[in-house]
Amino acid sequence: MNLQQKIISELKVAPVINAQEEIRRTIDFLKEYARKHSFVKGYVLGISGGQDSTLAGKLTQLAVDELNEESASDKYQFWAVRLPYGIQADEADCEDALAFIQPSKTYTVNIKTAVDAGVEALKTAGVELTDFQKGNEKARERMKVQFAIAAANSGVVLGTDHAAEAITGFYTKFGDGAADLTPLWRLNKRQGKQLLHELNCPPHLYEKAPTADLEEDKPALPDEVALGVTYEQIDDYLEGKIIVPEAQEKIEGHYLKTEHKRHLPITVYDDFWK
Repeated sequence: MNLQQKIISELKVAPVINAQEEIRRTIDFLKEYARKHSFVKGYVLGISGGQDSTLAGKLTQLAVDELNEESASDKYQFWAVRLPYGIQADEADCEDALAFIQPSKTYTVNIKTAVDAGVEALKTAGVELTDFQKGNEKARERMKVQFAIAAANSGVVLGTDHAAEAITGFYTKFGDGAADLTPLWRLNKRQGKQLLHELNCPPHLYEKAPTADLEEDKPALPDEVALGVTYEQIDDYLEGKIIVPEAQEKIEGHYLKTEHKRHLPITVYDDFWK
C-alpha cells in the first residue's frame, strides 16, 4: 500500500458518492448518537457562512427536525453560533447560511474582546504573538464559546472537519479541530458541494473561495493560496486519481507534517513519539 492509498483508507474517502445516500447517512448518524446518549438535548455548531458549516448545519437541523417529529416533542435543538471577530467581511453570507439552515436558535458572540484581552495579557507577561498565532487564538476562542454553550444547554459540539481539510491539517489544533462529533468526516470538498446542491443550497455559499480568514495582515486569504495546492488537486488525490507530482508532493508534505493534529494526546504506549 503506497502513501496515497494509506491516506485514502485512513480518511475513508470513496471515489464516487451518492449524495442522497450520504445525506441520509449523516442525518441518521446524528439521530442515533442523540438517541443513545440521554444527556444530549441538541447540537452546537459555529456558522461562518462558508461551505462546510453551512452543510453541517443544514444536515444537523434536518436531524433535529426528524428527532422531534418522531418523538412528538421539541426536545431536541440545533444551536447555531455566530462568532465574528469584530465585523465580519462576509456577514451577508452568514445571514444567507442561517436563512438556508433555519436553526432552532442562533447565538451571536463577538470574540474580539476576549481574544484581544488574551493577546494583551500574554504581551504583558512577555509573550508576543505573531498575526498567524493570534489567528489560532481566534479559532480556539470560537471553540471555547461553543463548548460553553453546549454545557449550558446539554448539547454536543460539532466540527466541520472533512477529508480535504484533514489531509492537510488545515485547522487549528484544539480550535476548530476540537469537537465531539465530525459528521462530514469521509467527504472531500467536491463531495460536500454535491450534498449542498442536492439540498438546494444557494450556490454562492459553496462556490465562493474558501478562506479561514484568521490573519489580519492577510484578510480573506484563500485556503488554496495558503496551502499552495488547489482543492481540485486535493480531491483528485483523495479519489485515487493521478495528479501532477508537484501537487502530490505538496499534499503529502502537509499530511506528514500535520500527523500530530489527527492524533489524540500522546502517551507512553504510542509509537508516535519514538
